[in-house]
Amino acid sequence: MTTATVHAGATARTCDRETSVTRSLLGYGVIAGPVYVGVSLTEALTRDGFDLSRHAWSLLANGDLGWIHIANFVLAGAMTIAFAVGLRRAHGGGWAPRLLAVYGLSLLAAGAFRADPAGGFPRGVPAGEVSWHGLAHLASGGVGFACLVAACFVLARRFARRGRAAWAWSSRATGALFAAGFLAVASGAGAAWANLAFTGAVVLGWSWISALAVHTYRNA
Repeated sequence: MTTATVHAGATARTCDRETSVTRSLLGYGVIAGPVYVGVSLTEALTRDGFDLSRHAWSLLANGDLGWIHIANFVLAGAMTIAFAVGLRRAHGGGWAPRLLAVYGLSLLAAGAFRADPAGGFPRGVPAGEVSWHGLAHLASGGVGFACLVAACFVLARRFARRGRAAWAWSSRATGALFAAGFLAVASGAGAAWANLAFTGAVVLGWSWISALAVHTYRNA
């Protein structure tokens, strides 16, 4: 066996190990959305007094069982950050991984800073003045959502340059619809249509992340 052969074998093993790590990180992006949406919907359908047409999922962090949604935020945020690292390793940097990492950090912040009770949830807890942690929750959400929308359009441009028209258009559509859903709930004054539109936008955003993770995993 020649020195060149040994060197080539070592390089191949190194590349395989790096690819394995990258794919493992990308795998978190595949499951982050289903876990977050699944846990949130289960809570929404089982928590006493919660109404999907009136209450945002963030309110689930309140009450005796609020720790479940706080843990859901933290887990989803950590998995999104891991996915962002995997995306950077697979794509060689750029703005999209950074924006998605900030989105992940915003989820961690949303778990750390609980939303204020509102709309009669938790049952029997009246809405009071906006607290400092409620303001921090809103601010972290605004920053995170803006970064997610920006990531959609950044990747749409990258896909367009590579001739991936379907991915480019779907990324643009996801970014536009998510932004519309966020603006709807921000200006809808608690209207059912606005809350449902935002909930749909959140599910769409997570679906896009999962699909992107699968796509990148297959090409890593």
